[in-house]
Amino acid sequence: MEVRALRAADRRTIAEWRYPRPYATYDVDDDTVLARDHWAVTQDGGLVGYCCFGPAARVPGAVATPGTLDVGYGIAPELMGRGLGVQFVGAVLVFAATELGGRRLRLHILEWNGRSRAVAERLGFEREGVLESDEGRFVVMTRARPL
Repeated sequence: MEVRALRAADRRTIAEWRYPRPYATYDVDDDTVLARDHWAVTQDGGLVGYCCFGPAARVPGAVATPGTLDVGYGIAPELMGRGLGVQFVGAVLVFAATELGGRRLRLHILEWNGRSRAVAERLGFEREGVLESDEGRFVVMTRARPL
């Protein structure tokens, strides 16, 4: 999988994705929110998901931490549960490590999303705490950025 610039067509496609409950909270209804600090994740030229960094990846109530890069991502609904999580998030993390700054990487994962937490743990993230937000209860997970 590769990470590349997000195109207008990618934004429109992502805005049409509809996730099953309880993942419907990840639906993006307005493609303009994807215009800043978002990237496409592709495989063999096809869009498989997106990622974002910094302020775009921060949930309401989370505060920027010096030396820490916030990371967010979403995989296409039809690819959920197919065992692609480690490969998908791994590609996002490689991009973050090679192209962006920060000594640590930080994820905010909704507490009920065990799939995403399990992927993060397999990729070396550890639970740092919990953040209560207007969007729900998030598990805060961090790991050192690989050199």
